[in-house]
Parts: sequence; C-alpha cells; structure tokens
Amino acid sequence: MLFFSAFLVALSGAIMPGPVMTYTIEQSLVKGRYAGLIIIIGHAVLEIALIILILLGFGIILKTQLAQIIIGLVGGVLLAYMGLSMIHAAVKNKPAATTGPKRQLANSMIVSGFLLSALNPYFIFWWAVVGLSFIIQSYDTLGYVGVLIYFLGHICADFILYGSISFVVGSAKKFIQGIAYRIIIAGLGCVMLFFGARFFVLAIISII
Repeated sequence: MLFFSAFLVALSGAIMPGPVMTYTIEQSLVKGRYAGLIIIIGHAVLEIALIILILLGFGIILKTQLAQIIIGLVGGVLLAYMGLSMIHAAVKNKPAATTGPKRQLANSMIVSGFLLSALNPYFIFWWAVVGLSFIIQSYDTLGYVGVLIYFLGHICADFILYGSISFVVGSAKKFIQGIAYRIIIAGLGCVMLFFGARFFVLAIISII
C-alpha cells in the first residue's frame, strides 16, 4: 500500500509541466528516446540526498524563505541561460551535440537532471513540506524500510513517466525534420526561458 501511495502521489506531481519535463522532451528530440531515463538518474540522486537531509532534520531549512530565494535566483538564471541556448541553437540550426563519447553525453544529462531539480524552488519546497510528511508517515509505519519503500514507489513513477515520454518523443524524431524540428526546439527554449524568468521574478518579489 505504501509503495502504490508513493507511486500515485509522485505520478500526479511529475506529470505537471516543468523544467525537467521540458528538458526531457528537448533532449529526447536531440539525443534519442532513452534520454529521459538518463536525466531521471540525476533527479533520483537529488531525491536520495533530500531524503537523507530530511531524516537528519534539515528539512526545516529547505522551506525557509532565504533558501527559496537563493534557489529561485540561481535556478532562474540557469533556466534562462538554458532556454536562450536552445533558442540560439534552433535559430542557427545547430542543436545540441549528438556526437562524442556516449559516457560524456550521458553524464551531461545526469548532471542537468540533478541541477534542474535542485534549482527548482517548487520541487525543493514540495519535498520540505509534502515529502517530509510522507517520510515521517513511512518511518512511523516500517522504520527505514518504510522510507525505502516510499522512495522506490516515488522514483518508479518518475522513471516510468519520463521514460515513456522520452521513448514516444524520441521515436517520433524521424518524422520531425527541418524547420518543424527547429520550431519545436525554439518553442521548448521559450518554455524554459519562461520558467527561469518566473522563478527569478518571484524570488525578487520575495525579497521586496
């Protein structure tokens, strides 16, 4: 029951559009249908770190206004940069490199998956509030085993959802060529730029 509860809650959150979803679609078009699975590895590493921090009592720090402002400012700049890079690549018809050592390409997506999640203030706040309550409930039920079961259910939802989206988008890549491909990449870049601007502006408003 704990596993499926975690699975459904994670699925309902993961299906909402966000920076990781946008990046997954873009990378699936550029680097193939397994990009989503690689990206979520970085996302999963961060979630493991957050769970450990929460168990150690640092969850309260993650939901402070100062933490949210810092994450919003840094995350906003990073997302804006990535969005502009995607738009520039589409305009110049030079999408992100698809050649080079496979390990290097994979590592790049893993790091990006980690950073896009870590610098999303809504993601961090979710774990500091909603995630914290579920972890406490899981721990009270089965101790550390309960926390492990919760994490497995949660991350399975992420892998299944993003893996499926990546597979579908990557498989459709051969039908999306030329100007249509560039328009989609530019559009995704605009979405990423929007998220970056939104995070940054909200952080500034919090300061004011």
